Amino acid sequence: MGCCSARCVLVLLCCLQLITALERQAFDFLGYQWAPIMINFVHIIMVILGLFGVIQYRSRYVIMYLLWTLMWVGWNVFVSCLYLDLGGLSKDSDVLTLGVSSHRSWWKDNGPGCESESLPSPAWHNQQNPELTTVLSCWLEYQYIEILHCIVQLLLSLLGFVYACYVVSTYSDEEDSFNFIGDFHHPPKPPHLFF
Repeated sequence: MGCCSARCVLVLLCCLQLITALERQAFDFLGYQWAPIMINFVHIIMVILGLFGVIQYRSRYVIMYLLWTLMWVGWNVFVSCLYLDLGGLSKDSDVLTLGVSSHRSWWKDNGPGCESESLPSPAWHNQQNPELTTVLSCWLEYQYIEILHCIVQLLLSLLGFVYACYVVSTYSDEEDSFNFIGDFHHPPKPPHLFF
């Protein structure tokens, strides 16, 4: 295995996907967004299985990773459309929290450069209620940060899909020529090559 082989690149892409998915999972936990938490968890498991398949030469696990990657791309396109308010979707809906909580994206109040202040109310003065906090200004609005997360995931997934397709095709060629005794089976040479 060379240092720039397709397997190495796919291992690197899977590791990058794990790192970015864990980062995304942490911020979804902070925002109590339950649908992304569950889907990110499944994504982490599938990437680990794909990584295992690449390292152990198991084409079935890599194929499972390929199929999951297609669904993951669809999920990220859906989330991007949700935050851009495209196709009748609204970023203010309870789709991502599954209607369980009233929380939103963590980045809404804590984005880069966001300055927030609490509304002056003596009854709520000592309590931290997210509903009573107003955000004055941010360098980058929260929906664009969420879309950037989706774009990073889409790029890594599409590259991973291409390399996984190539790795699966090379595994198929190798599995066809392996005889399970430890030696590769070479097809017989045509009779005119013996002389």
